[in-house]
Amino acid sequence: MFLIVMVFGTMFSLSSPHWLGIWAGLEINLIGFLPILVYQKSILESESAVKYFIIQALGSSFLIFGSLFGYSLTLSWESLGFMFASGFLGSVFLSLGLLLKMGVFPFHFWFPGVMAGLSWLSCLLLATWQKIAPAFLMLAVLDASLLYSVFLFFCLLGAGSSIIGGIGGLNQTQIRALLAYSSIGHMGWILFASCYGESGMKVYFSIYIIISVCVFSSLWILDSGNLIDVGSTGKSDSKASFSFMTMLLSLGGLPPLLGFISKWTVISSAMTASPWGILFFLVLGSLMSLFYYLSLFFSEVLSLKIKLLSSFMLDSWEMSSYITFAFLINVLGGALLVLFLPSMFL
Repeated sequence: MFLIVMVFGTMFSLSSPHWLGIWAGLEINLIGFLPILVYQKSILESESAVKYFIIQALGSSFLIFGSLFGYSLTLSWESLGFMFASGFLGSVFLSLGLLLKMGVFPFHFWFPGVMAGLSWLSCLLLATWQKIAPAFLMLAVLDASLLYSVFLFFCLLGAGSSIIGGIGGLNQTQIRALLAYSSIGHMGWILFASCYGESGMKVYFSIYIIISVCVFSSLWILDSGNLIDVGSTGKSDSKASFSFMTMLLSLGGLPPLLGFISKWTVISSAMTASPWGILFFLVLGSLMSLFYYLSLFFSEVLSLKIKLLSSFMLDSWEMSSYITFAFLINVLGGALLVLFLPSMFL
């Protein structure tokens, strides 16, 4: 029931033609998501739920204040109608509310602390589904904005998120905190892709959701909360651990895996525009993320002493078979998309 309420709130927000309905849909989504956060009734989950509720309430207050400011000037709640006439202040408060809900730099401070105490299902929903409505609403704000300074400002915020995501994950030993900073970096890429068009943003977001589902589902099966514990699951689970580490490399964007294709589409669409130099900072943040992913990968390979020929022999149908299937999606998906995407983005 709570999942249905959460999905309904997101769909209601995305389909609403005015900002009052958008705000109401986001609140319905929040009401449905909070009971999922505290489903296991642990202290850490309650603490994360309180933090999340405070941040989302603050973002909703910014959103409704910007909507009221636009309504006072235009006497209309239409989402695009007052964006052209409400002035700079109303658009600023709307953008602040959406950025706070997305967890984009400089409003990223709450995201690692909230994710640190949640279950794997709640982490998956927080990193994927809860970002859908703010991301697409931010795309609507960018489409309605006429100022080049606003466009450049969001590009800089995207680059800052990528840098923060790379720096924040360097010294992490907990998988939840590592994936939280990785999500912050990916939100920077999604925000940057929104500045250059809808198609690139949708491709990046879709691939990010696919990889996140594979990673969090694998962690759910492995039932590990510490990076060191992933490699200590035993010799029989070496295939699952190796597949999980390869999916982390795909999340970091290592070619030719699936995660690299999404970054390649954004880079291809942004190279034709004027502020393409911001791409340097985006790529720099991704390289820092890839650095600690590669370090983890090499340490896992050496600790597990994996023999590639014997590790991937599907001699028995067990729980790790799903992780192998997710591994094949990340490896073969990137190779297949290379054949179809060049004609769309080059």
